[in-house]
Amino acid sequence: MKQTHSSFPAPANLDRRSVMLGTIGLLAALPAAHASAAAQAKASKKQPAPAPEVWPRASQVPGGVARLSLGPSAKRPQAFAGDIPLLVLGDAIEWTALTGIPLAAEPGEAGITVRAEGKPERQIAYTVAPKQYREQRLTVAPRTVDLSPEDEARYVKERDHLTGVMATLTDMRPDTVLKMRVPVPGRRSSSFGLRRVFNGQSRNPHSGMDIAAGTGTPVLAPLPGKVIDTGDYFFNGGTVWLDHGGGLLTMYCHLSRIDVKVGDVMKTGEQLAAVGATGRVTGPHLHWSVMLNRAMVDPALFIAA
Repeated sequence: MKQTHSSFPAPANLDRRSVMLGTIGLLAALPAAHASAAAQAKASKKQPAPAPEVWPRASQVPGGVARLSLGPSAKRPQAFAGDIPLLVLGDAIEWTALTGIPLAAEPGEAGITVRAEGKPERQIAYTVAPKQYREQRLTVAPRTVDLSPEDEARYVKERDHLTGVMATLTDMRPDTVLKMRVPVPGRRSSSFGLRRVFNGQSRNPHSGMDIAAGTGTPVLAPLPGKVIDTGDYFFNGGTVWLDHGGGLLTMYCHLSRIDVKVGDVMKTGEQLAAVGATGRVTGPHLHWSVMLNRAMVDPALFIAA
């Protein structure tokens, strides 16, 4: 029988020196691989785990939010900024007071009062850092800047009514995660805190976030809440207020249509109105405000960057 030959040599015919060199190379590689794996494990141990996100984000500036630890307590402590109750969230292991800082707050030392069952009343101090907001100049209808006696009387009446709305404080507690969804999609056309100049005259800083969107765009609830006010106001136009509990309120202005009534309970994402151009505006958009313990604060602190 004719014998055939494989193109690969049989193991018995391998060169002894080649086998020895291959074995030595393999043994030499093992310590290096082990060292590499050990180095990777060591490096992974050194990297700290990312801190969990908290909402709202802390920003101790005028128009921002201070997050102040109250420590452990079997029952929810009470916290106050002056005589105004603060929103306190957490559990028996760790309570946190959320403090809305007014836009008019002076930089420097500030503080809150804490009362916990079975413990003496105490003060917690924090520092308000300065922040310089940009200026925005707008041209609007002259009648919305230089008010007639009739418009002035209307504005004063509405202001007194809205003062009562803004003082709303219910025992309903919002979720501990206060991450809000943006009420409408669109470009941010004006940010919180801008110093407003209408027709060359300085007015109060911008107390919310403006989002450019076409008339009729649905406005959705950013968190669960209860409708506490609706109306057509001189400056704000069509307006809806939601109460999210514990002194956390949101306001939606310049609406073309209002789809809810006082007393309605909203879930996150439910439609409450439609974007419009009512009140003092230069075009259709949504003005969205967030109020915490009667202070207007930056809505951007409650949403993803």
